Amino acid sequence: MKLNPLFAFGRRGVSALLLCAAGIACAQPAGAQTPGADYPARTVQLIVPFPPGGPTDIVGRLVAQRLSEGLGRSVVVENRPGAGGTVGSAAAAKAAPDGYTLLYGSTSTLAIAPSLYRSLSYDPRVAFTPISLVSRGAIVLAVHSAVPAASLNDFIAEARRAPGKFAYASAGSGTPPHLAAEFFKSVAGIDLLHVPYKGGAQALNDVASGQAQAIFEGLVTLAPQLRAGRIRALAITGERRDAAFPDVPTFAQAGLPQYDAYFWSGLVAPAGTPPDIISRLNAVLNQGLERADIREAFERQGLQTAASSPQAFGQFIASEIERWARVAKASGAQVD
Repeated sequence: MKLNPLFAFGRRGVSALLLCAAGIACAQPAGAQTPGADYPARTVQLIVPFPPGGPTDIVGRLVAQRLSEGLGRSVVVENRPGAGGTVGSAAAAKAAPDGYTLLYGSTSTLAIAPSLYRSLSYDPRVAFTPISLVSRGAIVLAVHSAVPAASLNDFIAEARRAPGKFAYASAGSGTPPHLAAEFFKSVAGIDLLHVPYKGGAQALNDVASGQAQAIFEGLVTLAPQLRAGRIRALAITGERRDAAFPDVPTFAQAGLPQYDAYFWSGLVAPAGTPPDIISRLNAVLNQGLERADIREAFERQGLQTAASSPQAFGQFIASEIERWARVAKASGAQVD
């Protein structure tokens, strides 16, 4: 004779099952762990989708170090460059959503790429779970020292008088400097000739030598040529001037308050990463970004720390995708 399974389980067990089915008395037993409660139990990988030694890599390694200290586990950087950062970003999007693979994303990979790559294998809005914005970096418009423009207004007036007279150099079609320049053109109502290069160093060298007349870049990148007097800065984005170059006005101060663009970076995880792990990473990262030595290290790279909540960062990414999509469409920029 077979026993009814419920009878074998016992009256108390049946009662407990019925209560649990009704949503009552289902508390976890003492000592039970929620997903990620022991996180991290092993080394965490931070994918930086650009080559070692570049600006993104330098700051990415600072982030990895702060995360490692706050989590009490090693956070190792893995450089996966290629296709404007989309190779490493795609790899991160496909990783297991367990908190052990993170991506140090940027304007290029999280905001601009969807408008440039028709065959992009990830959509930043759904492929990743935002953790926090990390940094913001101002963009400077600089011109060769021989350009007859002592101010931003002079430059705009001359460009309007002779459309196409000035050529600006960029690190390549579809890069943030390129689209920042195209955005400037639309706001200022002028026409500039785009000369794309295969990297920022070559672009800057040709502006410094007079082969091109203008460039939109970060202040740290431009600083050596500015100090040497080969180029001249006309304006910088942001709400305030940079302490290292106090004579350079903001675009608003120079008469073009409508123009505001900047480089930014942030930390994301594969979509589906448990919320408690995201909260832990956000708290550790934001605590690190508040440290004076970290702020100073970022400032040496021409950046400001910019901590945020995961929700705010997600909204920011969505708004940036829309903003740069409009600019890319107007410029006709496309990679494939």
